[in-house]
Amino acid sequence: MTSHSILVVDDDRAVAGTIVDVLTVSGWRASAVHSAGDALEAVRREPPDLVVLDVNMPHISGFDIIGRLRKMVPGIPIIMLTARHTREDVVKGLRLGADDYIPKPFVFEEFVLRVAALIRRTYGSAESSDELRCGALSLNLTEVTAKVGDTTLSLSPTEFRLLAELMRHCDAVVTRDQLLERVWGIDFDASTNVIDTYISYLRKKLAAVGASPIATVRGFGFRLSPGAES
Repeated sequence: MTSHSILVVDDDRAVAGTIVDVLTVSGWRASAVHSAGDALEAVRREPPDLVVLDVNMPHISGFDIIGRLRKMVPGIPIIMLTARHTREDVVKGLRLGADDYIPKPFVFEEFVLRVAALIRRTYGSAESSDELRCGALSLNLTEVTAKVGDTTLSLSPTEFRLLAELMRHCDAVVTRDQLLERVWGIDFDASTNVIDTYISYLRKKLAAVGASPIATVRGFGFRLSPGAES
């Protein structure tokens, strides 16, 4: 397992320490801070490869610092880990830019698997092919780059993973449930428009460079065509 660095942000020192221990035993380099201010300073000083972020913290909530983290390090993946796990909270966290949302209490084995899955989706894995292609589109999973011909696309981590999933099934329909599970790690049919929001983002970026559009297949999901650039 690649030793990626993970920053745990939780004002409960006992919980944060336990999470750090679990992540360290699992092969990652993990450290903890206990306030939003310390989290921002830690990311500013040395950006980690992933942030595990509690919602309920004094003064500034985890929801409130997601945007700041994204501005500091646009590509940083974020897992929200919190006792607030109503559907509204999950949707809010995802809309603000979280990549996954894990409710407390949680099973450590599942937590480690979801951390590993997010790191794999973000940075690629040695077991998978380095490159995906669909028509003029190409993605390098190791370098985390996307191109249309020779033009590089500027994508957020979630946009990159969404496009990668569509490209893995080039010219085939990928269902909404499949995208929720494989891109966001949600294993239920959430009443959220997060998929439509990110599909819209991708469509605009692809259209700007003349790439083939993502088609909506009503009642099923979405299809990325390998057709020629327009």
